[in-house]
Amino acid sequence: MTSNKDIESMEFEAALKELEDIVRILEDGKSSLKESVTLYERGIMLKKRCDNILESVQLRINQISCDKNEDIRISETEL
Repeated sequence: MTSNKDIESMEFEAALKELEDIVRILEDGKSSLKESVTLYERGIMLKKRCDNILESVQLRINQISCDKNEDIRISETEL
């Protein structure tokens, strides 16, 4: 696992993969209480990172529209 600071720069796919790995470990139930809490906290941070990326992508998608000739128009506001 990477450090908590690295989460801020993670790509969506990497953050989601690590979050899935954490869920599997926690569901297995073989980690200590201390390790489980640490993993849970990291999982929350990874979930927030994924949510932020998805929100940003949704805003970007909302800026793109097609006119009646199916020409793509991008609004002037860039992310």
